[in-house]
Amino acid sequence: MANKEASVAELTEKFESSNAVMLTEYRGLTVAQLKQLRVSISEHATYAVVKNTLTKIAANNAGITSFDVDLAGPSAIAFVHGDTVAVAKALRDFAKANPALVVKSGYFDGNPLTAAEVGKLADLESREVLLAKLAGAFKQSLFGAAYLFNAPLSKAVRTVDALREKQDSAN
Repeated sequence: MANKEASVAELTEKFESSNAVMLTEYRGLTVAQLKQLRVSISEHATYAVVKNTLTKIAANNAGITSFDVDLAGPSAIAFVHGDTVAVAKALRDFAKANPALVVKSGYFDGNPLTAAEVGKLADLESREVLLAKLAGAFKQSLFGAAYLFNAPLSKAVRTVDALREKQDSAN
């Protein structure tokens, strides 16, 4: 009994400390395939095979009830501590190569996600790409602003030069 309580407490802590959680069914995957999946997401998440009843209790303790229906069959959870989009992409790509992996649902930013919504999350660009695009947009707007500020100055300088030339030619 104490062992189960310790497992529930550990799972509850994982639910509470994760950026996102993705529930999968791994029926039909080999141990080697599971290891490969763990390695592919290890930078951003931990992937754990879980007992459904204990996981349901732990999720409920953490205020997550959306997994109650999906916790059936052999379940494993990706507890995301890094880039949620990268983990969703890795799970999607792994599931394409290994159809035995099924993403059932998820929980992100205080909201339950369906399997389709986890798929949409995987379609987003990674944080690094979005930051690079944002930096590019800032850089472009700075160049535009610099051009805008320099344009009136250069026009004024040309006007003053033209006036000087006109005055010099008049003398």
